[in-house]
Amino acid sequence: MTRKMKAAVLAAPGGPEALEIRDVDLTWRAANRDVLVRLKVAALNPADGYFRAFGPYVDEGGPCILGHDGSGIVEAVGADVTSIEPGQRVCFCNGGIGGGYGTYAEFAVVPESQLAVIPDSVDDVTAAALPLVLITGWESLYDRARLEAGEFVLIHAGAGGTGHIAVQLAALKGARVAATASTDDKVELVQQLGAERAIAYRDEDFTEAANDWTAGQGLAVALDNLGPEVFRETIPLMAPYGRLVTLMGTPGDDEEETAYVNNLTIHNVMMLTPMLLGLQPRLEQQAEIIRQGLELVAAGKLRVVIDSRFEFDGIVAAHQRLDAGKAAGKIVVSISD
Repeated sequence: MTRKMKAAVLAAPGGPEALEIRDVDLTWRAANRDVLVRLKVAALNPADGYFRAFGPYVDEGGPCILGHDGSGIVEAVGADVTSIEPGQRVCFCNGGIGGGYGTYAEFAVVPESQLAVIPDSVDDVTAAALPLVLITGWESLYDRARLEAGEFVLIHAGAGGTGHIAVQLAALKGARVAATASTDDKVELVQQLGAERAIAYRDEDFTEAANDWTAGQGLAVALDNLGPEVFRETIPLMAPYGRLVTLMGTPGDDEEETAYVNNLTIHNVMMLTPMLLGLQPRLEQQAEIIRQGLELVAAGKLRVVIDSRFEFDGIVAAHQRLDAGKAAGKIVVSISD
């Protein structure tokens, strides 16, 4: 069955104005394990801005609809679906890399295995904003760095989408957490979320602050969400055999080969890899992370900070806010009531 839906379509790579809301065809076949979700909220992530500016990973010539995160109501289920029912509230991270529909649309078709049912106490906005940043922080700190209680950990950009979740995940593990932030409001936020040491990097040198905080012991774990310059400046802060995680790609060692000499473990984390490569077991693991995260939110142990909320016809303005790089927490777009 083919139906019409409204979607924010990327006709060609460019700035925020490259997004245009128009009618597109949605094909729904009910003879498999897919689920049709009527979207209520979509969340923005920096990856959306990247794909908008440079084009999607997968280009199949059809309409490109961005957006990875979404929450909504189950409209219909495939014939082989067993765990999801029409009418349930669900959230997910799926699509938005091209070759299929993302969440900037009225409907999404999502595999049953990638859906998480939203607890009654968790609202739709929170549920939509959680998935990608939770998966990223969880895989970075828990799965890859194997963060342990009592360890020193530094989270760069601690008030950002991924950063503010990572600060909380580290604190939940019982680690000693430091976070960098750009403004007084963001410093206050990361402290509220569990950072023992908030570093206002525009007013103080984060390398000196981190060294003083650990009393020269060094960081067991660091999470880089800013890029090559910060990555290299973080290397000398690490304790021998420390674990440095980057979301921005590995730029290489510093001039003194400190990472090599100190036996640092370097982890690249790109949580879209399972979607891009079709790694089904990994996709199912990521869905389980979302389910565990929703339980933490429902229990009051994890907070999702919403920076701003836009209506669907304000998608261009939402992307302008995304490009400005000043958001504290997540930017979301309301798709329907």
